[in-house]
Amino acid sequence: MKQLHRKDLFGWSEFNEDRNLDFHSILWIREEGNILIDPLPLSEHDHSHLQLLGGVHFIIVTNSDHCRDAEHIALTTGAQILGPAGEEETFPITCDRWLIDNEEVCPGLIAYQLEGSKTHGELALLLENNTLITGDLIRSHIAGELCLLPDDRLADKQKAIKSIKRMAELPNIKAILTGDGWPIFNHGSEALHRLARSY
Repeated sequence: MKQLHRKDLFGWSEFNEDRNLDFHSILWIREEGNILIDPLPLSEHDHSHLQLLGGVHFIIVTNSDHCRDAEHIALTTGAQILGPAGEEETFPITCDRWLIDNEEVCPGLIAYQLEGSKTHGELALLLENNTLITGDLIRSHIAGELCLLPDDRLADKQKAIKSIKRMAELPNIKAILTGDGWPIFNHGSEALHRLARSY
């Protein structure tokens, strides 16, 4: 796994040829138990690295299309899976807890429910008020610039735009770690405002 913009954040990626971009997963190291977000399958190297960093306590899945390897990793580590409450009735894997809008997942991590994406109630996660972690709706196909999920994959574009504008109102976002595409490690608020103004 690669260290990200903070000493307590690591990530690993997989290139998707169909979409011509990277898919990403995030690990937050914390004394109370590490948290994985939208975990892709781990290589043998990354699995060993995860164990050296303290294993995993919680796995957060931002939407049903990002279940990825969450179930398998939970089975092998004993981690609890947390998913979006908006998909509770149809989620493809069993979750131990369902996250609602504006919920404090744990100290320092807030879940926000986004509307209008391809899945209902997709989650974005705000880490210690300076790092926004996104699933599908907010992405980056060009380095340094954010974009929305393509129109033909949105359930409701107007609701999606409203969700984007809501995220843009969050103050002092330094980094945006997208589930799909390029991460933005600096000036995240500015990138969010540019995206919001484009609609």
